[in-house]
Amino acid sequence: MRRLYRHLEARAMSGSGCRAECWWKRHIAEQLKQRDRVQRQAFEEIIHQYNRLLEKSDLQAVLSERLQADKSDLQNRQDLSPGVDVSRSDALLQEMAQIRIRHQEELTELHKKRGELAQNVIELNNQMQQKDKEIQSNEAKMVQYQQRISELEAECRELRSSLQDLERANQTLKDEYDALQITFSALEEKLRRTTEDNQELVSRWMAEKAQEANRLNAENEKDSRRRQAKLQKDLAEAAKEPLPLDPDDDIEVLTEDTAEGVGPPDVSPSRTPGRTPSKRISQPPTSGLLDSISSIFGRRRSVNSYSSSPDSAETQTGACAEVRVPSTALHTFDAHDGEVNAVCFSPGSRLVATGGMDRRVKLWEVVSGRCEQKGALTGSNAGITSIEFDSIGSHLLAASNDFASRIWTVDDLRLRHTLTGHSGKVLSARFLLDNVRIVSGSYDRTLKLWDLRSKVCMKTVFAGSSCNDIVCTEQCVMSGHFDKKVRFWDIRAESIVRELELLGRITSLDLNHDRTELLTCSRDDLLKIIDLRNNAVRQSFSAQGFKCGSDWTRVTFSPDGCYVAAGSADGTLFVWNVLTGKVERTLDKHHSSAINAVSWSPSGAHVVSVEKGSKAVLWSDM
Repeated sequence: MRRLYRHLEARAMSGSGCRAECWWKRHIAEQLKQRDRVQRQAFEEIIHQYNRLLEKSDLQAVLSERLQADKSDLQNRQDLSPGVDVSRSDALLQEMAQIRIRHQEELTELHKKRGELAQNVIELNNQMQQKDKEIQSNEAKMVQYQQRISELEAECRELRSSLQDLERANQTLKDEYDALQITFSALEEKLRRTTEDNQELVSRWMAEKAQEANRLNAENEKDSRRRQAKLQKDLAEAAKEPLPLDPDDDIEVLTEDTAEGVGPPDVSPSRTPGRTPSKRISQPPTSGLLDSISSIFGRRRSVNSYSSSPDSAETQTGACAEVRVPSTALHTFDAHDGEVNAVCFSPGSRLVATGGMDRRVKLWEVVSGRCEQKGALTGSNAGITSIEFDSIGSHLLAASNDFASRIWTVDDLRLRHTLTGHSGKVLSARFLLDNVRIVSGSYDRTLKLWDLRSKVCMKTVFAGSSCNDIVCTEQCVMSGHFDKKVRFWDIRAESIVRELELLGRITSLDLNHDRTELLTCSRDDLLKIIDLRNNAVRQSFSAQGFKCGSDWTRVTFSPDGCYVAAGSADGTLFVWNVLTGKVERTLDKHHSSAINAVSWSPSGAHVVSVEKGSKAVLWSDM
């Protein structure tokens, strides 16, 4: 143990010049010293007793030798002096025998203790050997731990270096973020100022456009008064000229003059010949007026071009004689590459237009119970939401999700006008009755009135809610909104005439032929007829299984106003009888998804329905 202690102390002393990280060696040396002191204190008494036993054993040996010497000396004395007192000798022998016995007992006890001490010494030697092995093992572990500590210290240095690099990078990123935040704040402020300037410029531009429109209207009125004055002057001069009387011309002039209110029908014969030239003089202004109207669509025609067009002839022959309630699917076809949102018949019932999410408007000709594609109208940058023909069927208007409305000519499939100005997708666009003005409603909660002659937006009205559909009369625009309200607008005053709130979001509006009743469809799965003369709901329609499929589900009146048709979310077509208020017919098994729109031909013979898939179905009673 002392050798181990001295060895560790020597190693600790030799390593005193090492680096400060060897403090653990001194700690281990101090611990070993402490253990040596504790173990020595436990065995010092045993060693002391063992030494005493050894001394007693040596003393006993000395006494035994001395006793032997005394005994031999006594015999010598007895031999030399036999007359010595025998009694004294016996007493001395007895005392010596007792001392010997006592010494023998002590010697026995000392031998016993010696054996025990020897056993303890053997056990302690074994323990010392075990401790030496443990010390060697601990030394090996200490070497391993020291290596591990060195590796960990190197790793710690690397981690500190990495941490410093990360802190520098983080500081750099923070500085860049602060710089970007400052730049963003400056750009945001610049955007705000630019937006305000833009709004101011738009307001000024709109005001200037309104002034320009008013100036144009004033010039048109002045020109109209000037032409009227010239016409009256020409009529007065023509009336003074003596011309021969033609019976046929006299009849025609009398009819025209009576219609125009130029003169009373019972004029004297002396003035009758003067009215024939009036017809001839009035023709050129009429022709110029028609040419000016047709020129706003980018085309010029003669006076008779409209009446000779196919759609005009079809309009005359396709008037509604009898409405047929559909019962059979004549033709099912894929109309578009994707969802079909809108469908509309031309005024002559010969053409069907469909609009879909593939950004196209397709024209289909109804021939022998089938729909054959006639052409496609392109130019839109997003899905089509609404389509409508003008009153003579020569132009088609479509609203789109790209914030614009477009007008095409039907005969040559050419794009004529693109009306932009809304800040949201345009959900509905309609011709006014004069075919030279358009009303559009948008998701941006505004309605815009467009003049095709000047190709500008004449008015913008803020509706307060997204406009889903629009219908028009001569001076009133009716709009259905997301906030469940139907609003009636006066075009001239730019104000709401009245409002009517329903129970669900309005998805569709339609007028009957007489324009006295308004059909509405809402997300509460109800169709309602509103009497426009007293502004009250006259009738409501519902059915088991009917469910409005979207916010732009379109419904329609029949041409005679006796039926209404609507498509359900499950692909079923419902037809209600207006007189009875009950479901007249239910048509299913032909649409695989929700029906988006339904259109009834003006002739009353066909119905077309389109769905969220790509299909369209032509229906009739055949």
